[in-house]
Amino acid sequence: MGSERLEMRKRQIQVHQEAAASVLQSQHRMGNMPTNASNACCFCWCCCCSCSCLTVMTEDERIQRSTYERRTEGIANCDDSPKPTLEDATMWTMSFERLMKSPAGRGCFRQFLRTEFSEENMMFWLACEELKKETNKTVVEEKVRQIYEDFISILSPKEVSLDSRVREVINKNMLEPTSHTFEDAQQQIYTLMQRDSYPRYMNSTAYADLLQDLEEPPPATEP
Repeated sequence: MGSERLEMRKRQIQVHQEAAASVLQSQHRMGNMPTNASNACCFCWCCCCSCSCLTVMTEDERIQRSTYERRTEGIANCDDSPKPTLEDATMWTMSFERLMKSPAGRGCFRQFLRTEFSEENMMFWLACEELKKETNKTVVEEKVRQIYEDFISILSPKEVSLDSRVREVINKNMLEPTSHTFEDAQQQIYTLMQRDSYPRYMNSTAYADLLQDLEEPPPATEP
């Protein structure tokens, strides 16, 4: 079984490398070869500068990356999210959109996703939201590279599940990174959580226990 998975992984990497070569050749024929294309990593199919293995970062880039990683760690700590009110938690049943607009809702939902080993979906969605707020071109490029390495690369343990069409869109977008590079991918992951994980959370003991805890009155304080 292990050898079959390894062989499948090798085939995936080969397919992605061939896709990268195809895009690179197309860009070359059109005279639009990106200057950083030569830095493409042998394990990366995006044929851009997103791979850190061959990219020499300046001191400023290292600082920016360190700052981004600290912010990502903060996002990843869903235990620090605010506690919801009973009214807030009850409203989550109305729609997935209501849950996602609530900071407490996102935190509780992420705790549930963690138990299902799919927390990376929320982490990716949040990272994309942070990316959209960025306006500095240099920071945008660094964040795009980090998001790709963390959630898109087939070698990442936190790789999210995306179809070939969306991966092809990312492949093209990575040639000129912007704050909307992962927009299609973010929408696909949002839809996946909405259709798959959200109904299970609404019917889970975790959500039922949360409502029960919120319904119980706080213990009376001694005079």
